[in-house]
Amino acid sequence: MNSQQIDRTLLKEITKRRTFAIISHPDAGKTTLTEKLLLFGGAIQQAGAVKSRKIARAATSDFLSIEQERGISVSSSVMKFAYKGYEINLLDTPGHKDFSEDTYRVLTAVDCAVMIIDNAKGVEPQTQKLMEVCRMRNTPIITFINKLDREGLEPLDIFEDIEDKLQIECVPLSWPIGMGKRFKGVYNLERKELGVFSPGYTPRDDDGVLIDDLSDTRLDELISPSQAQQLRDDIDLINGASDPFDLELYLNGTQTPVFFGSAINNFGVKEMLDAFVKIAPPPGKRSTATRDVDPQEQDFSGFTFKIQANMDPEHRDRIAFFRICSGKFTKGMKVRHHRIGKDIKISNATIFMAQERNNIEEAYPGDIIGIHNHGTIKIGDTFTTKEPLKFLGIPNFAPEHFRRVILKDPLKAKALNKGLIQLAEEGTIQVFRPLQGNMHIIGAVGVLQFEVTMARLKAEYNVSAAYETIDLSVARWVSCEDEKILKAFKKKNESRLTLDSEGWLTFLTTSEYQLGFAMEEWPQIEFHKTREHN
Repeated sequence: MNSQQIDRTLLKEITKRRTFAIISHPDAGKTTLTEKLLLFGGAIQQAGAVKSRKIARAATSDFLSIEQERGISVSSSVMKFAYKGYEINLLDTPGHKDFSEDTYRVLTAVDCAVMIIDNAKGVEPQTQKLMEVCRMRNTPIITFINKLDREGLEPLDIFEDIEDKLQIECVPLSWPIGMGKRFKGVYNLERKELGVFSPGYTPRDDDGVLIDDLSDTRLDELISPSQAQQLRDDIDLINGASDPFDLELYLNGTQTPVFFGSAINNFGVKEMLDAFVKIAPPPGKRSTATRDVDPQEQDFSGFTFKIQANMDPEHRDRIAFFRICSGKFTKGMKVRHHRIGKDIKISNATIFMAQERNNIEEAYPGDIIGIHNHGTIKIGDTFTTKEPLKFLGIPNFAPEHFRRVILKDPLKAKALNKGLIQLAEEGTIQVFRPLQGNMHIIGAVGVLQFEVTMARLKAEYNVSAAYETIDLSVARWVSCEDEKILKAFKKKNESRLTLDSEGWLTFLTTSEYQLGFAMEEWPQIEFHKTREHN
């Protein structure tokens, strides 16, 4: 095969890939929507409707025991499925605010996102935070207004809420007819098709009824005369007040196409998915410390954005999730692991369908593959076949909450250490060892992480531990170009200094006031709130 043929094959594979994350506030229906997308993609045969938090069957994408018990997603899962000739990589992110770090890192590995808004609640705080992350990268967003089978806000009120709080223009590509008990379906503005709602129905390609002229009397027969008239009035209002969908504005993150539906009833999801594969961008260029990398380059490159331990409890494994940025992956290929300066052979890469895993022979830009990690791979690591590159934008955030770990069985000290180091590698928590003393201090962006950490130490490492509050609330990584000044700083502040799990010197203190005092006293010391993963 000559290079021109290889280029055409690579381009074809890149063009049909879509890599995206689902973002939402907790309870907006993210897990349900994820399941329905997998259902329509043929990746699962049956979706488990989450009817009660206490009796819910564990969602396909939630594999940690604490997720199953509490009904929340605390780690992001990766799922791959095919749909209408497209290869889709879906990254399901934790909705809970206490897991925002994991979500941030996931968003560095995608090309676009689907945002779910609860019809009754509108824009909620966590959605605003996630949207800020998307805006930093100009991530294209498709919006799905969920739970139309329940009473909620009027569509135009939701649009106003989204535009006001998220600073993004809404353009409806479908429009709801009623809501709650009066919900009759949606009208697809692009296809001019009416989708009539029935609870729990199974959509087909020929479901929509073509109504290209809203004055058609069939509309009155299919719904009701009053609702037909309401739809006509709404569409007239939209056509007069709303700008048309503009692909360029969507791709640069300033306009969001909006769909309405009820994920739990399968309704409106397929229409959104059909539009998504057409308008969502294929894999694009990625920034490194030295240059932008084009996916069509023949040299292979990629980076690790997530480490997940013990996805398979029987094997106590650790998987590095890896975004391919350029070139083609083939089973058994050798790549350079640049942080440690070694060549490694990737012989058992896997793709994921939640808990299901398959070994793969080849993969392309946009694909997410899993590599078995024996403690040498860290978040942010770059792998290439040739050029030394360092992909940017995968930060560590300074934790805001701290606890001291109390080990219940002193004989388990080694297992505790191993567990904390591995969980720190995942980015679940951060671990600090004071320069004075030998206690374990753990830090997190959200307090629920501590509960998750204790549960996982018990379930995965057989370590019974507890935590107690400690008088700390601020952490900053410190550096200084002048070794003499750094040495003096360390000597004077030894009781406040720790090393994190990667050996970075970290200053811990009780308040922002105390931090300000230290910064004033040591102007040549740099105090970092974030740091790039090595």
